[in-house]
Amino acid sequence: MKENKDLIGNPLPLKDLTDYQEGSVVSRMVINKKAGTVTAFAFEKGEGLSEHSAPYDALVIVLEGEAEIPIGGVPHLVKEGDMLIMPAKIPHAVHPLSRFKMLLVMIHE
Repeated sequence: MKENKDLIGNPLPLKDLTDYQEGSVVSRMVINKKAGTVTAFAFEKGEGLSEHSAPYDALVIVLEGEAEIPIGGVPHLVKEGDMLIMPAKIPHAVHPLSRFKMLLVMIHE
């Protein structure tokens, strides 16, 4: 994947990395390196991510809205300004309770 040349060296509010799209989950890869990834997501109300697991720990930084993020069957309510670490290989999902934006940082080992 090509670098986001428009982002490098240019300040940008985190909330502006992605826009909402009716009936969709929008994602934008901000950084894609062998060492890890940073991806911005915008979830329209009623959209989400079904349960899955990842091979690496992932850090969610909530930019806007609220969501329930169950990890290993335990629900966690997150809101703007919160962060949540989702451990590797543990099933998790994202269930927005409103329009919801988050930044996902995944560090590969």
